[in-house]
Amino acid sequence: MKFSSNSSQQAIDAAIKIAVIAVLIYWCFSILRPFILLVAWGGIIATALYPVVIVIHNKTGLSKGKASGMLSLVGVLLLLIPLGALSSGLYTSASEVISGLQDGTLAIPKPRTALQDIPLVGDKLYSGLVFASSNIEGAMVKYAEEIKIYGAKMASIVGSVGGGFVQFIISTIIAGVFMSNAESCQVGIVKLAKRLTGESGEALVQLSKSTVRSVVQGVIGVAVIQSILSVIGLVIAGVPAAAFWALAVLLVAIIQLPPILALLPPIIFMFSGDSTVAAGLFLVWCILVSGSDAILKPMLLSRGSDIPMLVILLGALGGMAMSGIVGLFVGAVILSLTYKLLVAWLEAEPEEVK
Repeated sequence: MKFSSNSSQQAIDAAIKIAVIAVLIYWCFSILRPFILLVAWGGIIATALYPVVIVIHNKTGLSKGKASGMLSLVGVLLLLIPLGALSSGLYTSASEVISGLQDGTLAIPKPRTALQDIPLVGDKLYSGLVFASSNIEGAMVKYAEEIKIYGAKMASIVGSVGGGFVQFIISTIIAGVFMSNAESCQVGIVKLAKRLTGESGEALVQLSKSTVRSVVQGVIGVAVIQSILSVIGLVIAGVPAAAFWALAVLLVAIIQLPPILALLPPIIFMFSGDSTVAAGLFLVWCILVSGSDAILKPMLLSRGSDIPMLVILLGALGGMAMSGIVGLFVGAVILSLTYKLLVAWLEAEPEEVK
């Protein structure tokens, strides 16, 4: 009877402790939920860039903390440039449109007849632009509902892009903090991994580091390079909204689709112009950009990567659906990392699994 009473008391005590721990975990999760994505992306950036910190430390003699801070500052400045250009461009364009409407000087040039050759939407787009070029006020009244709908969508996209840049800046600062304390962070993560998985914890941490760097270099790094190459061609060719199409190339490349899919509208625009030679050269450049991953990936994936394309695709699309542009990057890395850890766990010998 006494044994039964002690067992019941222990079960009650254990249930209370588990309940208290569960409440604390849920409470902490609710408090930190707005920052989880930013911290995760900061950790990914830190893991990918820490070898650069070591190189700077060895070459310049700077402490690892100062090298980390310098690298983080450079990253923030590089992100502030497009954010400032986007904000300035939006402000200038909006001011010019409002001023043009107020003083009656706003005019839309007559479109080229080649615009009609665009499949599905060519005729409607051409007729609408012709009407707007001759009677802009009437066109705004006639297409007020469409302008309102597409204007709201464009504002949402621009807001998402601007918010994404701000999130990237915050994550870059967080990455600088992680890199400055890399040794203590690694010790803590290894201790946690060993507590969860036993003696294989350190090996799993090393696998995680190599997987993150592999995905960042071989997937995101290649996508960034292709985006930069595409914007060079777009600017030289004089394609409007070059930054938008470069962003589209970045997103398409991350989800492992050919970047030329995002460049089809600019290619059609170039072939609707007067210069066939310029359009042909631009097409060749787009094909080279789209096929460059065949060269870039073997160069950047020095450790190799056997992560299936479907895993990266699902991670990128799911992350973007969940958390926007930043989720696109984080989702691809996190799902790839989870896949590699799952494969390592399945391949481990039964006695190694604690």
